[in-house]
Amino acid sequence: MREVIISVEHICKSVTDSTGTLEILRDIDFALNARETAAIVGASGSGKSTLLSIIAGLDTPTSGTVRLAGADLFAMDEDERAGLRANKVGFVFQSFQLLGNLTALENVMLPLELAARSDARKAATEMLARVGLSQRLASYPKVLSGGEQQRVALARAFVVHPAVLLADEPTGSLDFATGEKIMELMFDLNREQGTTLVLVTHDRAIAQRCDRRITIEAGQLV
Repeated sequence: MREVIISVEHICKSVTDSTGTLEILRDIDFALNARETAAIVGASGSGKSTLLSIIAGLDTPTSGTVRLAGADLFAMDEDERAGLRANKVGFVFQSFQLLGNLTALENVMLPLELAARSDARKAATEMLARVGLSQRLASYPKVLSGGEQQRVALARAFVVHPAVLLADEPTGSLDFATGEKIMELMFDLNREQGTTLVLVTHDRAIAQRCDRRITIEAGQLV
């Protein structure tokens, strides 16, 4: 039996302002095993991205908790959560989130350097070759196409061999053909490394490629 890598336990999230209280998530409860792939799907505004942020420990729930690789995220302080993310979690965003003043190689080296890896340059070079960007090591994000930027983002996410990869609309800024290639690459890298993949998507075809589909409607699991 595979180990549970992510356990989402009765998560509720609400925000209050002058107009009253808005419930964003209501009693979300599920678990994912190591190496499993899961798509979080639902209409815009249903709470998908908020749930992903809570799974990452980037946002805090009103009640409930998340256990990531056995660690209770919300029993930790922010520094401890950041340390866990650095060691266990990779991220891929719709907007790529590359640092514009760093080359492709430097962007991919960054998480390795933060982890004090002595082989950062070698590992980053090899990962960029794996995503087909050997000729773009010295290029800055502004001269890369959207597809190339997302390949750099994938290389940065996978270079640390994360236990969990969280992806928020990874093809949302790309045309259909480029998005197809990026998803093929993401699933290939995921299989190669045995990562647990959790992605937010509006694309039914992408969702159907995952082992699990977690559907959120009006903040609740369907």
